[in-house]
Amino acid sequence: MIYSSAQSWRNAARKKVLLFGMSGLGKTHVSNVLRDNGDWFHYSIDYRIGTRYMGEYIADNAKREAMKNPFLRELLLSDSIFIGSNITFNNLAPLSTYLGKPGDPNQGGVPFAEYLRRQEQHREAEIASLLDTAHFIDRAHDLYGYDHFVCDTGGSICEVVDPDNPDDPVLKSLSENTLMVWIQGSDAHAAELARRFDKAPKPMYYQPEFLIARWQEYLDQNDLTEEQVDPDTFVRWTYAAALAHRQPLYAGMAKWGVTVTAEEVAKVKTTQDFDDLIAMSLERT
Repeated sequence: MIYSSAQSWRNAARKKVLLFGMSGLGKTHVSNVLRDNGDWFHYSIDYRIGTRYMGEYIADNAKREAMKNPFLRELLLSDSIFIGSNITFNNLAPLSTYLGKPGDPNQGGVPFAEYLRRQEQHREAEIASLLDTAHFIDRAHDLYGYDHFVCDTGGSICEVVDPDNPDDPVLKSLSENTLMVWIQGSDAHAAELARRFDKAPKPMYYQPEFLIARWQEYLDQNDLTEEQVDPDTFVRWTYAAALAHRQPLYAGMAKWGVTVTAEEVAKVKTTQDFDDLIAMSLERT
């Protein structure tokens, strides 16, 4: 690890961390606390994915829908209107909407083959965005004068790395440039996240082997064709299994850094709180 002890962390002139764990456990909350202090650069992986690597896909998908409307089609073809994505750190809806959900097109679903294609686009974009971290550390320092850096990762980071491979290129790059911090949730947190997801199901990225197996299992169990699948029902059914699938992957990644709990993260209100929490995690390690 780039900080060998609590004291080396506290004394570091440049503090560089990467936060990972299930979505909804406080990664962006902590990142916002640090950024609002004014001394930390906040690098959002999901924002990078949705702008640099998938921005054109997202915009073209919106234009494709607009072209179905004769009024909008005429304006687009004459360059009279502009359609783009207004993605922000705290509003990733354009990216989620593009990923979509598989199933009945009359319920907003996309064909499963198209869904897999978009999932692969996301996988490639996420890997590229994670590998951009080292570049942004230097960019934040050299261009903007930030000494401290926080990388706010998406919940699917564990799906694109192999924590058991000591030569995994993504994890090697991240661990050599940042202190990797796992925000560990409890069973109660998982239940609450599942409850929230059930209330408002959202698209997300899955490992293709996991996704294809769940899709086939769902079709077989319910005796459905692809076009008969309710998209929201499928992603709700898949979510709990996805949480269980991801937990050992996060735990494997934790060996590359330190661990804090979601309860500890919830108490972080200032940069001093964060410094103390990381120092404590290093002492525990």
